[in-house]
Amino acid sequence: MTKLTPEILLRAYAVGLFPMAERRDDPTLFWIDPEKRGILPLDGFHVSRRLRRTVRSGRYEVRCNTAFDDVVRACAAPGPNREDTWINDEILSLYGDLHALGRAHCVETWLDGELVGGLYGVSLGAAFFGESMFSLARDASKVALVHLVARLVKGGYKLLDTQFVTDHLTQFGVVELPRAGYRELLSEALDDTATFEPDLPQPELDAFLQSVTQTS
Repeated sequence: MTKLTPEILLRAYAVGLFPMAERRDDPTLFWIDPEKRGILPLDGFHVSRRLRRTVRSGRYEVRCNTAFDDVVRACAAPGPNREDTWINDEILSLYGDLHALGRAHCVETWLDGELVGGLYGVSLGAAFFGESMFSLARDASKVALVHLVARLVKGGYKLLDTQFVTDHLTQFGVVELPRAGYRELLSEALDDTATFEPDLPQPELDAFLQSVTQTS
């Protein structure tokens, strides 16, 4: 069996595949190619009034790419609503390698010096593939998602792939596409270029929040 490398992983993303393990303690990885794919249209992002206030309040300090391995490990840990996860040791290692290559990024939310939320994903062309998120405090992962989308818009991304559609994600405007429709958008995004922007000055964040759809 061919050893999975970061280069193979990127080629898989480019054709619409991504890896998952059955369980956290299962060393076997499977390639996933869903018939229905979740995406978050970057021009159709929804933010509730309450979340908008939380983001603007500065309750959480938001950082990018300062604790990548910690974010992935936190996403792999069991939580109140999940007894197990699909992130095994090989995934931890592979995505750490992608981060070292500048191909994987994370957004982190910090409270009183503690990492309390965040998300990570893979960047390829003008596509960003969201992998997982975690939250140990109210709205911590949601704040990270707002900051991620703001940075993707600023950096010129065309596609934010969420892999699946969940009740949690639909509130932000995530929609489901058939495989063929997703691959068409993916191909267009891969033909373009984008830059992940770790820095987002407050005026740019405020302007972004003004531009997105506000929900109750």
